[in-house]
Amino acid sequence: MKKLSIVVPCFNEEETVSIFYRTVAPITSKILDLETEYWFIDDGSNDRTLVEMQKLHLQHPDTVHYVSFSRNFGKESALYAGLQASVGDFVVVMDVDLQDPPELIPEMLDELNADNSCDCIGTRRVNRQGEPPIRSFFANQFYKLINRISSTHIVNGARDYRMMTRQMVNAILSMTEYNRFSKGIFSWVGFNTKYLEFKNVERVAGETSWSFWKLLKYSIDGITDFSETPLAIASWTGFISFLFSIIGLLFIIFRAIFIPGSSVSGWASMVCIMLMVGGLELLCLGIVGKYIGKIYLQSKNRPIYIVKEKK
Repeated sequence: MKKLSIVVPCFNEEETVSIFYRTVAPITSKILDLETEYWFIDDGSNDRTLVEMQKLHLQHPDTVHYVSFSRNFGKESALYAGLQASVGDFVVVMDVDLQDPPELIPEMLDELNADNSCDCIGTRRVNRQGEPPIRSFFANQFYKLINRISSTHIVNGARDYRMMTRQMVNAILSMTEYNRFSKGIFSWVGFNTKYLEFKNVERVAGETSWSFWKLLKYSIDGITDFSETPLAIASWTGFISFLFSIIGLLFIIFRAIFIPGSSVSGWASMVCIMLMVGGLELLCLGIVGKYIGKIYLQSKNRPIYIVKEKK
């Protein structure tokens, strides 16, 4: 009998863990000839999330398992830990808040079984109803930008929610990089992927831990992880600034030779130009520093996560 592993990262989700299991378990139990296991990953929660996981494990010791981190390492680390712990022939990654419709799981499995050339069934939202307009706007701009500057294509609206074959999961696990951006990694490893579409669903309970600034930082990490274009922009900015300075220098020399007695004026504008050039230099140093920082963290070879408890 083949096995399905469901990986569920959790951070401060005490209200949703039990609701998630009560909702998903009846759906997976109807799938014949398929054994199901659940891997809940406690990403250093400071509420009773771990307690809820422990209760579920005691009630269903053969099917419900959990991994608890020593502190909060982030969703990307939780995803990686869940994939490492899973042993199923098929692996599903989904959020615990039920914004990923669990009724799509049987359809995903049918799609994988029907098409032997397909290795992954992903999902994408066709709308963002219920989200703040500014978040939706910046999300759409992010997908447009990263697909323009990166060779790794990321589908607009694609979720981490997907079902993958063991071969694809093993390929993802082989990428042990410290700075992880799963949406890009899922695309970078290749393999044939089909997408199922669904309309946005509100959280079943609790509040999201993803603020606008966390999402912005996450998007910047995604861009720097899968594109070198920011480095090219920094180089071109320096070159263009240098070119304009040469043109300005030639103009000053020309005026001094052919227009004797011309007064030197425009101190205010000169100060503004100096501040602008200095700002551009700091911006370029910041871009380069972002990449150097990622190299620095990777070179330390620290573990992606540390396990405190596992059942």
